Amino acid sequence: MNSPRIKNEGWLYGLAFLIALGFRFIQLGASPLTDSEAALALQALHVAEGKAPLLGPHPAYILFTSLFFAVIEATNFMARLLPAFVGSAIVFSPWFFRERIKPRTALILAFLFAFDPGLVALSRQAGGTILAVTFTLFAWGMWKNRLAVPFGIFAGLALLSGPSVWAGLLTLGLTWLFLQGLRPKPAPEESQIASPHPSAIELRPAMTAFAVTILIGGTLFFVSPNGLSAWLSSLPAYLTGWTSASLASPARTLLTFLAYEPLGLFLAGFFIVRGVRTRGRRALRLGLWLGVALLLAVFYRQPAELVWAVIPLLTMGAFELSRAFDIQPAERMEIGVVTIAIILLLVYIWFNILNVALNPYGQASAIVPIFGAVTIPRSFVFFGSFAIIVICIALVALGWSARTAWLGSIWAFTFFLGIYSMGTAWGASGLRTPDGVELWNLDPKPLQADLLLASVEQVSELSTGDDRSQPVTVMGIDSPALEWLLRNHPVDVVTILDPQSTPPLLVTPVMEDPNLPAAYRGQDFIWRRGPVWDTLQNLDRLTWLVFRKLPLENETIILWARDDLFPDARETMTTP
Repeated sequence: MNSPRIKNEGWLYGLAFLIALGFRFIQLGASPLTDSEAALALQALHVAEGKAPLLGPHPAYILFTSLFFAVIEATNFMARLLPAFVGSAIVFSPWFFRERIKPRTALILAFLFAFDPGLVALSRQAGGTILAVTFTLFAWGMWKNRLAVPFGIFAGLALLSGPSVWAGLLTLGLTWLFLQGLRPKPAPEESQIASPHPSAIELRPAMTAFAVTILIGGTLFFVSPNGLSAWLSSLPAYLTGWTSASLASPARTLLTFLAYEPLGLFLAGFFIVRGVRTRGRRALRLGLWLGVALLLAVFYRQPAELVWAVIPLLTMGAFELSRAFDIQPAERMEIGVVTIAIILLLVYIWFNILNVALNPYGQASAIVPIFGAVTIPRSFVFFGSFAIIVICIALVALGWSARTAWLGSIWAFTFFLGIYSMGTAWGASGLRTPDGVELWNLDPKPLQADLLLASVEQVSELSTGDDRSQPVTVMGIDSPALEWLLRNHPVDVVTILDPQSTPPLLVTPVMEDPNLPAAYRGQDFIWRRGPVWDTLQNLDRLTWLVFRKLPLENETIILWARDDLFPDARETMTTP
């Protein structure tokens, strides 16, 4: 049976796409690339320059981004353009499942995809994770709709996207195995008359499209044949990640999920409770998918892999929110009153959290005056506010109806947590708070990159008349982001310096003097800044939750310029 159509459904998907573009493209190139981003961007730049570098296990991102660099320009914006666009296109993936999950649920899911903080953060990073997720969902949708050639193309693109696709395939494979184990065995007579799967597609055109995509996409139309070796290295790279060191602990990875996905968690919680009560198979499948994905990501210790848990989480949220739209005209007044009351209480609770976060060690145990002489601890006020919400919902359920309490709660928390999610999505871009700490990217952020580059260009222009001509030597600093920043200059990266060399510009860690034959002038810059995780207290985490601020440590580097590059030094040398 066909599902009822939604008026202007296509235009609404277009609106979701525009919202996604806004969250992902505004000031996309404003912040400098981190080390992990720059490592891939540099490989794309070398391919665009006609070199044959050893490629990392992200051939789709590297090779397709090299086209932007070759045709337009190698900038921070262009380095992030492909993930941002593909990450925006993920809002169209629910369309292919609309007959299975109902058009309204699919449309709600598209809007949730548009501003989800995790999806926005990964779409604004130069890498292949969001490519793997989007292409996998599109390939799955093509399979469900029996579109053989598009399925082969998107399946090939997904496998070219990098190690993250193997995390997704492992998650889906384990979920399917667990579901098969929970499914009751059919009777012998039923198994004999079983019909072929209705969603089966023609394998020959699908495999042909898949092979052509791998061959052409993995070599960039045969321009970079080593892209095929990069594709084959994605699985070993994913397996190596299970044993390699990571900046994130399992607890920090779980914190990322809880802090960035409260809207999905709230809605999915209602959906799972309803599914347990009614023994719904859909809740079992999605809940199992969520649990498997979350466990794999937490123990893999890579926050980016949480994206495979975000998809089922938001899907459950879309189902629950779709049910909440079924409001009868006679219920609107009561539901509106309950919604507004709960929102006011949530705003009051949030202001209390803000007050504590402004001065965590002074406010957490502060005494709040009530009715003049009566005083109570602030923590009691905080937890008491939650208790008032629970009591209000219970009284509404007893006085009016459980349905009114449920709908009022759904819409109040959806409104409040939706605003929080939009703010978090914008904060995940790194632009809301310049010194803020976001957990989706583990690399320390370059802090004074623009000042460093401006100094290099100024010295180069003073000495040669061209702000890009002077070569730069980098000694003892392992930072692809620094190499990317200086990409328009001849850069030589060394571990030690030749004692007889006199490079015009030299970048080193902090030292008193480079001890070279020529005289140098130096200027220090804060290069990378990252949080100090080992000394964090619980109240520091509260401050981070509100303001994204944590105790930070700086890595300082020094730019040395040879003395004779400056006009005043040259004048002194020529004066008799």
